[in-house]
Amino acid sequence: MTKGEQKMKSTKNKMSEGMTRREALKLSGLALGSLAFGGAMAGPGAGTARAQSCPTAPCYPTEFLKTQRYTYGPSAPFIPGTKIGSNEMRITFLGSMFPPPRRANQEMSIFVEVGDAKGEADQFVFDCGSGVCSNYDAMLIGYGRMDKVFISHLHGDHMSDLTHIYCFGPSGDRKSPLYVWGPGPSGVRSPKFPYRLYDDGTRAYCRHLREAMRWHTESFSFQTTSYASYQPPTRESWGLPVQPIPVGDDSRDEGYALVPIQLDWRKYGKVPGDNVAYNNPKTGVKITHFPVIHTRQGSIGYKLEWNGLSMIYTSDTRPETHCIEQAKNGGNGVDVFIHEMLLPPELMAMKDMRLPEPLNYPGPLEWKTAVDQAQMIEDSSHSPQGAFGYILSQITPRPRLTVATHFPVADDTVECAVESVRNHCPDIRWQTEKLEDDNIAWSVDLMVISVTAGDPKPKIVQKKGVVDDYGWPPLPRNPDDMNPPKYWKWGVDEQGNIAKVGDPTAQLDKSTLIPAEEDGKENYCSNGY
Repeated sequence: MTKGEQKMKSTKNKMSEGMTRREALKLSGLALGSLAFGGAMAGPGAGTARAQSCPTAPCYPTEFLKTQRYTYGPSAPFIPGTKIGSNEMRITFLGSMFPPPRRANQEMSIFVEVGDAKGEADQFVFDCGSGVCSNYDAMLIGYGRMDKVFISHLHGDHMSDLTHIYCFGPSGDRKSPLYVWGPGPSGVRSPKFPYRLYDDGTRAYCRHLREAMRWHTESFSFQTTSYASYQPPTRESWGLPVQPIPVGDDSRDEGYALVPIQLDWRKYGKVPGDNVAYNNPKTGVKITHFPVIHTRQGSIGYKLEWNGLSMIYTSDTRPETHCIEQAKNGGNGVDVFIHEMLLPPELMAMKDMRLPEPLNYPGPLEWKTAVDQAQMIEDSSHSPQGAFGYILSQITPRPRLTVATHFPVADDTVECAVESVRNHCPDIRWQTEKLEDDNIAWSVDLMVISVTAGDPKPKIVQKKGVVDDYGWPPLPRNPDDMNPPKYWKWGVDEQGNIAKVGDPTAQLDKSTLIPAEEDGKENYCSNGY
């Protein structure tokens, strides 16, 4: 008998112990089919889960259709390219899911833009997980507007599309450096001899990303990647905590320059101003940071303040007090509080094992293993829905709109989460007659939140982007005074003048190239048809 057959036989025996007939029927053909999943979950450190049960049974909806749809998101249409109002803060979710991403949800990314109340607009990317660039394109947000990226922590689902933004930005309309904010080194030593203290901060990440992408950046540098009139920001002009110096040897006006703004993740404003990440007097935007608890030291949340409006994005975190104090905001509260939420361990295991509803714990071996693993993950990293409700209950005054994110939305999961939150916050308003009367929401991709300044402040508006799944990205908005590319030759520019123009063949070995014409013979049409 093979090891696999022995494990399957052992699992069948254990599944038959202490199970009701109903549970056995639910697991039939499912638990055995997930042996690889369960085997991967078992291992050193897998402890006993503190299984969470719904406080009022049955709070988990079991209708199959509710697992296949999400009908509670905003339905009012937002047309991409709509001009932002002068007193408007617009928050767009371009990704809203934990890994792995789903067809309906890419990994985390939020785009925040503000109007020109002080004469100039400003915009920011908060996290950029896998797949989000397709949503940025669909929402007509070009690379030129994605030049300031704030990373909460260096997990792949929060920064993996930074590679795409960096590599292809200069091919689009970002002819200036990419600025990346993020936490400094964790300070956690390796538990194995020689107990290394890794340089695992944002500056090191950017330095190595620049090195890793060298082949790409050189190969694309037959195109223009800078322009003459660009004025690099200074530490003073952007109110930065450090000097904005590129990694590598790129000049400060170059599109492939990568500029880390490394933050001391321990700071949270205990000394006024010690946690400022960005404070631009020209646009009026101030962004501060604070530590959160997630997996390893060095995860941070951000608060953006502008024109009397405020937004907090905690990203991933266990329940902790900095989020609460930041949201209290000195007794003034915040307009939008965006905080992660995860399913309870039992529901995570249920979804992973494709079961129609959770089983009793401990139950079969495969079930116990899956619940234990989910509990371990939450103990290290996340706030399940009940903890989210408790956090919200501690914030006075309540945020005008609280948004749960990093959550696998569907009608069933959200209905269950609403009940958990209401156990702590009976005053939450969800799915009211008018959506603008809600004070809680769950994020979905392409969700747009519009917050407008005023006295009194208008109600917060939620919409959903209407996009073309097969559309093209926005038209590049290139400056008129672009510099010659790195790889160039003398030629004729668009105005008919002799000038340095890009040489697309400068880096090629053309010895095996088949030309369009050879010895007077046409091999194929040079115009591409």
